[in-house]
Amino acid sequence: MELNETIDEDLINGTDLPDITKVIIDTGQSNRTTNFYDHKNHHELERVLLLTMKATVMGFIILCALFGNLLVIVSVMRHRKLRVITNYFVVSLALADMLVAIFAMTFNASVELSGRWLFGYFMCDVWNSLDVFFSTVSILHLCCISVDRYYAIVQPLDYPLIMTNLRLSTMLSVVWCSPTVMSFLPIFAGWYTTEKHLEFRRNYPDVCVFQVNKLYAVISSSVSFWVPGIIMIAMYYKIYREADRQERMLYR
Repeated sequence: MELNETIDEDLINGTDLPDITKVIIDTGQSNRTTNFYDHKNHHELERVLLLTMKATVMGFIILCALFGNLLVIVSVMRHRKLRVITNYFVVSLALADMLVAIFAMTFNASVELSGRWLFGYFMCDVWNSLDVFFSTVSILHLCCISVDRYYAIVQPLDYPLIMTNLRLSTMLSVVWCSPTVMSFLPIFAGWYTTEKHLEFRRNYPDVCVFQVNKLYAVISSSVSFWVPGIIMIAMYYKIYREADRQERMLYR
């Protein structure tokens, strides 16, 4: 009887209940903490894998642009038969595309991987200027190649007299020098955007966004895209018509 009464008193007093409750509560908190850290580690692992994949893809694209265009340049330089006027335009275009990969794509990759601009206010202007400059140079090269092909096909007898080395040098000089008017000059002078955006960039130097005003957008797109594009369409349309005319003459 005394033993039973002692057990009943212990159960009534609940001397062991606080310890059991504490164990249950602590176990719940421990599980939640473990789940939190597991979720955090899983999220960090996904982020690292994503960054690794992005870095691999971007690095592969940049290397392909570098070595692909370098292969074009080396091929023309090593084989004498390839050293014709048209291929000099191609070599110059390959050089421009290589510089795009070096000076534009690398900076863009750093922004994509880090999530912010790392090089300050001045280098942001340099990057935007180089991006606009080399992109415009590439498009103007395509325009020159279309003009060269037009004279080679439509006026083959006059082609050696029209496309001389002097004219080639003049065209390449214009192609490489004229884009500075639409890139370095307006960007460093601040003409390309609004005062509000310039103030934003001064306050947030780790953000590099190329936001243009309406005037610069119209002029830049016309010089860098619309005018060369219209010229290329016109040249290749005339080439198509001439090729079609010559084909009909062959089958008469």
